[in-house]
Amino acid sequence: MEQNLSMIRVCGDVAVVAMVVVAVVYGWRFFNWVWLNPRKKERCLRDQGLKGNSYKLLYGDVKEIVKMITEAYQKPINLTDDIVPRVLSFAHKSITTHGKNCFTWVGPIPILHVTDPTMIREMLGNYEDFQKPRGGNPLTRLLARGLVDVEGDQWVKHRKIINPAFHVEKLKHMVPAFYVSCDEMIKKWEGSLMNESSYEVDVWPHLQTLASDVISRTAFSSSFVEGRKIFELQREQAELIITASRSIYIPGSRFLPTKSNKRMKAIAKEVKGLIRGIIDKRATEMKAGKSSKDDLLGILLDSNYKEIEQRGNTKFGLSIDDVIEECKLFYFAGQETTANLLVWTMILLGQHQNWQEQSREEVLKVFGERNPDIDGLSQLKIINTIFLEVLRLYPPVVAMSRMIHKETKLGNLTLPAKTIIQLHTMLSHYDCEIWGDNVKEFNPERFSQGVSKATKGQTSYIPFGGGPRVCIGQNFAMLEAKMALAMILLHFTFELSPSYSHAPHTIVTLQPQFGAHLVLRKI
Repeated sequence: MEQNLSMIRVCGDVAVVAMVVVAVVYGWRFFNWVWLNPRKKERCLRDQGLKGNSYKLLYGDVKEIVKMITEAYQKPINLTDDIVPRVLSFAHKSITTHGKNCFTWVGPIPILHVTDPTMIREMLGNYEDFQKPRGGNPLTRLLARGLVDVEGDQWVKHRKIINPAFHVEKLKHMVPAFYVSCDEMIKKWEGSLMNESSYEVDVWPHLQTLASDVISRTAFSSSFVEGRKIFELQREQAELIITASRSIYIPGSRFLPTKSNKRMKAIAKEVKGLIRGIIDKRATEMKAGKSSKDDLLGILLDSNYKEIEQRGNTKFGLSIDDVIEECKLFYFAGQETTANLLVWTMILLGQHQNWQEQSREEVLKVFGERNPDIDGLSQLKIINTIFLEVLRLYPPVVAMSRMIHKETKLGNLTLPAKTIIQLHTMLSHYDCEIWGDNVKEFNPERFSQGVSKATKGQTSYIPFGGGPRVCIGQNFAMLEAKMALAMILLHFTFELSPSYSHAPHTIVTLQPQFGAHLVLRKI
């Protein structure tokens, strides 16, 4: 009996010691994660001449970031005000205080802010070392993954299979769908002007609907009415995700049954189900011998089947889940980019009537009485310079993030592993050393001789990214935008309404916070 009790005591002591050891090990790891490792990285960055904020335990700069964003978005600004402090309040302050290349903190992770064109070129050209961040808040991946999210060999495979869908010859066949969607929007506006000389309208939701309609037609050969549910769910998901991204991510918190978490997961499940239904129906038709439709989904499925057949193994193709993610990406990225480009173009042409008149004259000269077509759209040089300037002043994505997973050289810097690098698109686009003293002015003329001449050959204009991972859909977006603007100019003159509130802000992409109220007049 005593021997048994002694054994129990020994086992109990061993268990206590084991628990203490486990607690010490995990406690040490936690202490290293939240304090020792960040301080070590801070010394490493400062020793190389970089300036930045001192690390604050666990939260870093998150509280200040949230506070500054909240304050910046409380009220609109004047049309003549600099938009950068509103859109990038924290980054703008940090770079103004510490210099163009500086560092801040998101939790215990250092963020290196970069606007140097040479460094940007180096990062965009080397996508293997400078990858998309895989950490952070996993909820952000609920919106869309696909091509923008994969790395290495997976990215090569995805890009190869998707490329045919965005080939210029394929895009030509989509121009009629662009026209039909634009014509529907024009007719709605004309209907509102039936007995009026002018009509005030918030064009932002109309342009979102237009871009979503185009994606529905060109991706799935369906009308916007059929695709409306996917669009509305993706937009709600974006708003929930941007809210989540403005707070520090605590590992495991995505599993908590909060109202927001449950809604985001429900949306992801519903969108996946809706798109899977479309894909399954199309796959059944193709197996029955029906030719694949000449839309993005049909071209993608056909390219995928050919790759699998050619290589003799399904591992060389995309899975159904992969195809679903690419379709989600079609919907979100395709709709967001074009709608944003068009809304800021209309706002700027509403301010600058001289450029509106020049672009209208060009459209009339090229098309006359005929409907816009692919050949004519490629001849719109003035409109092209206008779009380039709009994308400079109002880039859809104001910053891009990259992460290094091992110690890596960047320029003359040696950066520690797990450093996040923020490539500031907007700050690069507003660099007066590159663009001149009129950098804040709307001046499409600066692109009259092309982007390379305007940037003096430097990597300081990146509205669609750059390098091997440049946005695959940029030609699609520009072609659609040209069609829409040409048709609007042929039917209406427009100016800013007195009720317009200038308030650029980001919900994943750069949008007008309080809409885009314009006054339309029928020509």
